[in-house]
Amino acid sequence: MSQEPLTIRVTHRFRASPERVFDAWLAPESAGKWLFATPTGRMVRVEVDPRVGGRFAFVDRRGGEEVEHLGEYLALERPHCLVFRFAVPKFSPERTRVCLEIVPGDGGCMLTLTHEGVLSAYASRTAEGWTTILDGLEAALSDGNPSSAR
Repeated sequence: MSQEPLTIRVTHRFRASPERVFDAWLAPESAGKWLFATPTGRMVRVEVDPRVGGRFAFVDRRGGEEVEHLGEYLALERPHCLVFRFAVPKFSPERTRVCLEIVPGDGGCMLTLTHEGVLSAYASRTAEGWTTILDGLEAALSDGNPSSAR
């Protein structure tokens, strides 16, 4: 199986403002409910230091194992751009780059997530994972979660 790095792109239209969508990525009290959370797991640790050079850690316990999702913020340009270095050490030693671009429109906004450096063996799973995460964010924002609305 080829291990050539690929770029994965996923888009999602939100009914929420760009500010609410952007802020939701940085709010630890709510992000742990949808960001890297799995239906069969339990989020056991959420740490977010929302500044350029700051780091994040989300740890999901699934099937008796803990899976860390780690990152470092490279750019924070509220409400339009969020860029971070990303790693899931349990599955790969690679550190990849994720860029979120948020554009206002039609009573909400459009988010385009670009994940660079994904090994081709993980491409489909990565695209599905981000789609699920963005759907989870939509549900959290639709529930009127005050933690994600600043």
